[in-house]
Amino acid sequence: MVILGIDPGYAIVGWGVIRFENNMHKPLAFGAITTEAHTDFNQRLQQIYDDTCEIIDRSRPDAMSIEKLYFTTNATTAIQVAEARGVILLAAQQHGIKVFEYTPLQVKTAVTGYGKAKKPQVMEMTRRLLHLKEVPKPDDTADALALALTHTQAAGTNLREYMMKRGLKP
Repeated sequence: MVILGIDPGYAIVGWGVIRFENNMHKPLAFGAITTEAHTDFNQRLQQIYDDTCEIIDRSRPDAMSIEKLYFTTNATTAIQVAEARGVILLAAQQHGIKVFEYTPLQVKTAVTGYGKAKKPQVMEMTRRLLHLKEVPKPDDTADALALALTHTQAAGTNLREYMMKRGLKP
């Protein structure tokens, strides 16, 4: 199964593609979509959408794993991230990709086994699980890979059921 992990944002969208087969994780590609700060916001959304479609077309994932939004203070930032997330979800929908959402707590638990793990611990475990020489940069990219890993760990029987329906080997 090929999973595209997405850490949504509007300045930086982290993404990572992994293959999960025979209980092994293999990183296929990862990076970040970046948009310029002084660019019209609608143009930034267009770039995020276009780049997401390109990543999907290249990697042909079976599923997308994306972070659920959680904001407590800055409503303006929350709305802009939600809008960017919306164009990412639209790209997945238009490509027929099933989307799975995970909270930061779920990611921490799936990757480290501890729901209160700190960001550096999650990043280091992501590096180890994917046998990478170093933690991917920017942090958003490492977060996206952690989201992809989370789908392989947290989906449990739902993942197996989904894979069986598609004729994929868990």
